Amino acid sequence: MKKILIDTNAYSRFLSGDDKILNVLSKAEVVYMSVFVLGELYAGFKGGIREQENKSLLKRFLRKPTVSLLDANDETAQLFGMIKDTLKRAGRPLPINDIWIASHSLQTDSVLVTYDSHFKKIPGIRLWDW
Repeated sequence: MKKILIDTNAYSRFLSGDDKILNVLSKAEVVYMSVFVLGELYAGFKGGIREQENKSLLKRFLRKPTVSLLDANDETAQLFGMIKDTLKRAGRPLPINDIWIASHSLQTDSVLVTYDSHFKKIPGIRLWDW
């Protein structure tokens, strides 16, 4: 996997030293992080007792030369609309942030590294086989 997009739960497992995550990160040429994952992480940090430490670790992670933060743009929004409509028609809703994250994965043609199996509902998405 040359290009991956790391989901919130995968980043959390990275912090806890998960060997599977460490392995996939070490082999990737590009590691994307969606701004929507970033928001979920910041929200999680607020609820914990190590907020400043977690922010510091995240900033260090984002400074790695292989890591790229993704902002949303028109293409992301169009993919979001397509995915949301497809899931709605199929009666298979997903959390809104996960649809945005999936949109970034499709936009960048990257493999989504996540422990959430509900992403399998999204046509065309490439998921990490953990």
